Amino acid sequence: MNVRAAAANVLFLVVDKGHSLSNALPAAQQKVRPRDHALLQEICFGALRYLPRLESIANELMDKPLKGKQRVFHHLILVGIYQLSFMRIPAHAAVGETVEGTKELKGPRLRGLINAVLRNYQRNQEELDAMAVSHDAGKYGHPSWLLKLLKESYPDQWEQIVEANNNKAPMWLRVNHQYHTRDEYQALLKNENIDSTAHSEANDALRLAVPCDVTTLPGFDKGWVSVQDAAAQLSINYLTPKDGELILDCCAAPGGKTAHILERTQGCEVVAIDCDETRLKRVHENLERLKLNAKVICGDARNPQDWWQGEQFDRILLDAPCSATGVIRRHPDIKWLRRGDDIAALAELQSEILDAMWQQLKPGGTLVYATCSITPQENKEQVKAFLTRTANAQLEGSDANNPGRQILPGEEGMDGFYYAILKKSA
Repeated sequence: MNVRAAAANVLFLVVDKGHSLSNALPAAQQKVRPRDHALLQEICFGALRYLPRLESIANELMDKPLKGKQRVFHHLILVGIYQLSFMRIPAHAAVGETVEGTKELKGPRLRGLINAVLRNYQRNQEELDAMAVSHDAGKYGHPSWLLKLLKESYPDQWEQIVEANNNKAPMWLRVNHQYHTRDEYQALLKNENIDSTAHSEANDALRLAVPCDVTTLPGFDKGWVSVQDAAAQLSINYLTPKDGELILDCCAAPGGKTAHILERTQGCEVVAIDCDETRLKRVHENLERLKLNAKVICGDARNPQDWWQGEQFDRILLDAPCSATGVIRRHPDIKWLRRGDDIAALAELQSEILDAMWQQLKPGGTLVYATCSITPQENKEQVKAFLTRTANAQLEGSDANNPGRQILPGEEGMDGFYYAILKKSA
């Protein structure tokens, strides 16, 4: 399939139909040549990062918007504008291949229109680019509700957060401690001319200077290493699991943290639970590749009585469902799929799960509350409210007035993440 046509289809599914990029992109990649997978991803990610800017330019160049069955061709125009604005593809190739996309999208009569729009953009690019960034959404590539939230929550840091969200995420590896120390594996990478940098806190984390195909990583197929952001790897630092314990990883898919617990301990019984059967397939696949064993359960974390009749857990890692506003650089569709009123609904869900999980924790046990969000409502305010209503809960490692640790996107190359350590009174 024509790569530009495939990209237009992905944008149509995400922006107009509300599909996840994580689902739409892999399906589209199956329809193009393997050598074009990276190009398709670059176009889709980039267009979603700068969507308001591209929309402004397209709308300025069109006499009337494309609607109904023609909407996919609107997104084809965005694909063309993105290439001309941000990619090193020669302009004649970008325009020509984008126009060719009309054939596969069954709209050959729109060929002339799309060619004219893109040529017009080429002739007036400087003026149109200036117009497109004259408003905040176009300048910062974020919806107005999210910009407002960031400005209110992080008045001194919101611009750095926005910039980090619009940058490409680095590739982090988690070294499997059962095979190699981090230094040993870093030496193996060096032997393959793969440069990496160790993280200052996450003891198994290596950041690659240049992302690569996992099949080129030494021992990937043997389970020596996994791909996981350093911020997510810090969960092990806060959970501090001990050998032989009964541990629950709640909302566990795709299973990276489950695997990390097992890699770092001996004789632990780890239970991984998630409500999404499809995503649990990834947990099984990861455990199989790493040759690890956990009890994997599909269930609703709000109703543990439906899926757990065993004893209470020594430790619980609750990586709660959240807005994912800390991982926008990896999932730029989040900016356009989320709405401002989603935050309150998610905070209520998190509260229900937190209360339910607390009942499954042994007296003297530890629960680590985590999200990949940066909104205070889901994080420090959530923990404050829990401490207020829960007499036998004690906060560890942070100040009750500003509970937990908020990692912001881009901090030492990490995703945005939040952690709070809660201890249950004996």
